[in-house]
Amino acid sequence: MATEDARKASLDEKSSGKEAEVAQDPVFERPTGLKGFYAHPRTQVAMLGFVCFMCPGLFNALNGLGGGGQLDSKTSANANSAVYATFAFFAFFAGSINNKLGSRATLLLGTFGYALYVGSYLALNIHPNAGGFVIGAGAVLGISAGLLWAAQGSLMLAYPTEDQKGQFISIFWTIFNLGAVIGAAVSLGLNFNSDGNSVGNGTYIAFLILTGIGVAIPLLMIDPAKMVRTDGTRVTTSRHPSWKSELYGLYLVLRNDPWIFLLVPMFFASNWFYTWQFNVYNGYMFDIKARSLNNFLYWIAQIIGSIIMGFILDQKKIRRTTRAYVGWAILFVAVWFIHIWSFFYQKDLVRPADPENDPFVKISIHTPGYAAKIILYFFFGMVDAIWQITAYWLMGAMSNDPAKLAHMSGIYKALQSAGAAVAWRADAVGVSYSSLFISTWVLLIGGMILVLPMIYLRVKDHTEPEDETL
Repeated sequence: MATEDARKASLDEKSSGKEAEVAQDPVFERPTGLKGFYAHPRTQVAMLGFVCFMCPGLFNALNGLGGGGQLDSKTSANANSAVYATFAFFAFFAGSINNKLGSRATLLLGTFGYALYVGSYLALNIHPNAGGFVIGAGAVLGISAGLLWAAQGSLMLAYPTEDQKGQFISIFWTIFNLGAVIGAAVSLGLNFNSDGNSVGNGTYIAFLILTGIGVAIPLLMIDPAKMVRTDGTRVTTSRHPSWKSELYGLYLVLRNDPWIFLLVPMFFASNWFYTWQFNVYNGYMFDIKARSLNNFLYWIAQIIGSIIMGFILDQKKIRRTTRAYVGWAILFVAVWFIHIWSFFYQKDLVRPADPENDPFVKISIHTPGYAAKIILYFFFGMVDAIWQITAYWLMGAMSNDPAKLAHMSGIYKALQSAGAAVAWRADAVGVSYSSLFISTWVLLIGGMILVLPMIYLRVKDHTEPEDETL
C-alpha cells in the first residue's frame, strides 16, 4: 500500500513538473508573410542597429572630423567633456529608467540628444557665438546616450534564443559601425571640393536629416512585449536593478573579484586617446578634405580591426590562457608601434595661441608624405577596435554570469566616459599638444602593464563555478 502511494505521488510530481515546465515556457505561433518578416527578431535587431547607425554612429563620424568639423576645436572639446561627464553619471541610473518606461520608449528618448547635438553645430556655423548652446547640447546628449545604450542592451540580448546571441550581436555591431563609415563618406563627398578648414552647412544638414530618421525608427519598432522568438517563446525583456541594488551589486563585484581593479587604468584610457587623435592629429594637421578622408578610413579600420581581433581571441583550438597572452602581446606591440610613429609628427606640433592666424600650413591630400600620415591614422582605428574588443573579452573571461558581467560593463562604461571627459576638458583649457600625446601614451602602456598580472592570476581555461555568481 505504501509502495502504491509512493508510486502515485511520484507520478503526480512528474505530472506537475511537466505542467510547470509548460507553464514556464509556452510556445506561441509566429506570424507569417510580410508581418512575420517585419516582426522577426532578426529584423527588429537590424532596426535597432539602424537607430544606432543614425545616432551614435553619426556622432562618431562628426567627432572623427576633429573639432566637430570646426576650425577652432575648443568648443567641440568642451562639448565632448560635457557629453562624457553626464554620460558617466546618468548611465548608472538609466537601467532603472528603462524598467519604468519600457525599452522602446527609453530608446526613443535616447535618440533626441543626438539630433539636438548635430543641430547645435549647424547653429554654430550660422551663429558663431552659439558655443554655449553646443556645450549645453553635449550635456543633454550625455543623458540621452545613457538611456539609449541601456535600452539597446536590453533589446539586443532579449530577442535572440540562447544559440543566436553571437549572431544577433554581430548583426547589431556591424550595422552600428557602418553608421560612422557612411557618415564619414557623406562628409567626404560634401567637402571634397572645399578649400576651407571647416565643414559647410550642408554637412550638418545631411547629418541632421539622417539623425532625424534615427529618432523616428523606434516609433516603427514592434512592442518588445509582443515579440516572439524564432523558437516560439515570448520575449521577456531583461530587467535592470534599482540604484540601491546596483550599488550593492557593484560592491559585491569589487569585494569578491578585486582583480578587476587591475583593469581600471585600461578602462579609463579606453576613450582618452580620441582627444589627441581627433582634435590634434586629424583636426589640427589636415585641411577639411584630408580630415574627411582620414575619418572615413578610420572607421573602416575599426570594422577590420574588430573582425581580426575577434577571430584571434575566438580560436577555440587554442587554450584560453594562451589566447589571452597572444591578444595582450598584439595590443602591447600595436600601442608602441603607433605611438613611436606618431612621435615623429607630434614633436613638431605646437598649440597655436590664435587658431585663426596660425602660420601652420594644413596638410592636404596632395601634400607630399600624406600617404604615410593617413596610413598611420588607419592604424589608429584598428588599434582602437583591438583595445575595445580585448577589454570586453577579458571581462567575459572572468565570468559567464549576466548579472556580474552587467556590473563589470557598467564599471567599464563609467570609467571610460570619465577618462574621456577629463581628456576633452584638458584639450579645451589649452593643455599642450605634447602633454596630451604623452599622457595618452603613458596611460595606454600603464594600463597594458597592469593587465598582464590580471591575466596571469585571473584568466583560466575554463570559468570556475565560484565565478558565476555575485
